[in-house]
Amino acid sequence: MAATKHVLDDLDGPAVLVGHSYGGVVITETGTDDRVQALVYIAAFAPDKGESVNALIADPPPGAPVPPILPPRDGFLFLDRDKFADSFAGDLPAEQAAFMADSQVPWGVGALGGTVSEPGWRVKPSWYLVASDDRMIPPPAQHAMAERAGATVVEVPGSHSVYLSQPAAVADLIRQAVQASA
Repeated sequence: MAATKHVLDDLDGPAVLVGHSYGGVVITETGTDDRVQALVYIAAFAPDKGESVNALIADPPPGAPVPPILPPRDGFLFLDRDKFADSFAGDLPAEQAAFMADSQVPWGVGALGGTVSEPGWRVKPSWYLVASDDRMIPPPAQHAMAERAGATVVEVPGSHSVYLSQPAAVADLIRQAVQASA
């Protein structure tokens, strides 16, 4: 959140925030900033006030795939490299998915429990791209968060890495948000 606030502080004009996966929590929390005009969620978490990622993933729908998160190591989480492609990048070439698995940036265990104070989507317009083949955040959960946020929703076939497999659809949705907020 602090890094996003730094970027906003350095801007001379309005901004549209875009978040993928956990980045949805970041834009939800920082989206109340006066410079933010709109929020765009790309297969992302969109928590409400007092919610955390832990709360959002606590009760998965029956039959939902379980993300292959390994036990914490030194306070950080990684996805199982051998299961990465299937869960995170199933629609990408094997070589690209393997590179992504090998270059994972660890995320802190504490991030899962961080709660949102005031969700930006309550006061700013939002857009949501649902990745219909996502095996990290189940599409029904994505739809539920998008509906609760009152987001304009687009659904496209794609894995959790939809930003790589469907870049034109992602760019189009961001463009819509920018044009609508101009």
